[in-house]
Amino acid sequence: MTTTEARPAAVAPARPRVDPVLLALAGSFCVALSSVFIKVSGTTGATSAFWRCVFSLPVLAALVVWERRRGTATRLVLLPLLAGLGLGVDFVLWGDAISLVGAGIATVLLSVQVVIVPLVAFLVFRERPSLRFVCAVPVLLGGIVLAGGLAGTPAFGADPVLGAVLAIGAGVGFAAYLVLMRHSSGPGSREHTLFLATVSAGVVAVALGVPTGKLDLAPGWPALGWLLALALVGQIVGWLLISSALPRMSSATGATLMLLQPVAAILLGVGLLGERPSAVQFAGCLVVLAAVGFVSTAPRRRGTGPVSPGARGGRRRAGSRRGR
Repeated sequence: MTTTEARPAAVAPARPRVDPVLLALAGSFCVALSSVFIKVSGTTGATSAFWRCVFSLPVLAALVVWERRRGTATRLVLLPLLAGLGLGVDFVLWGDAISLVGAGIATVLLSVQVVIVPLVAFLVFRERPSLRFVCAVPVLLGGIVLAGGLAGTPAFGADPVLGAVLAIGAGVGFAAYLVLMRHSSGPGSREHTLFLATVSAGVVAVALGVPTGKLDLAPGWPALGWLLALALVGQIVGWLLISSALPRMSSATGATLMLLQPVAAILLGVGLLGERPSAVQFAGCLVVLAAVGFVSTAPRRRGTGPVSPGARGGRRRAGSRRGR
């Protein structure tokens, strides 16, 4: 009598995965290039916002089709559209701020959304801010005053004060976008949500650009080429890389790596655009980045704090594996 031993099934070799840190770094660099593309295009905030949305929508539509073939997740409509209003305000104001205060400083000031989001969450959803947030606010405000030339010191830019105000307004718009996206996206619906938000952002660009005469529907070449690069590299590729990386790393690591975006924007502005912020502005940028890093790297309870669009579901799964 013979016996046959069951042989273990062959296990397919694991597919090598790219280090999420490298993905986040690459994504941050792509996003940092956005300010360079906007400035060299020579277009207004409304024009750059409109065309980046138009060029992004076909790619996002293809991603939505692919997403729907993978599952039947619940997909909201109203909240993503409302979130897109904040995104549109961010696009338009930030685009105008870049020409007034420089690509680097405008991007640094935009990062104040990390502090604005907890404030909005407290006012709207009664989520109590952390002690870190309370301590960082006065420091952040001081850095904004220095970086934006609001202290009356010599500053780089055609109108650094107005540029700083617009950049902060863009940060408020982006904060509203993030807060609403937290409640409108989840596993299996992030491309759908981003598609609707981008549609809404394009409508905002038209609504703000037409009455003011700042929307150019035919900017010509090479401006359209730079705006195409803005949409594909700074928006689509950057978003895909970052959203793929964040769920695979801790919140503190992800938040720290995201700070490389404004740092890279400053370096690109100096190296590629010839921007020369004053020493006081550089000091203000460092203060802003330090305050933002202090707040964004704090340990968060599950479900609190700003969440990168598209990464909410993945981060929750990653957090559960770490026992957070």
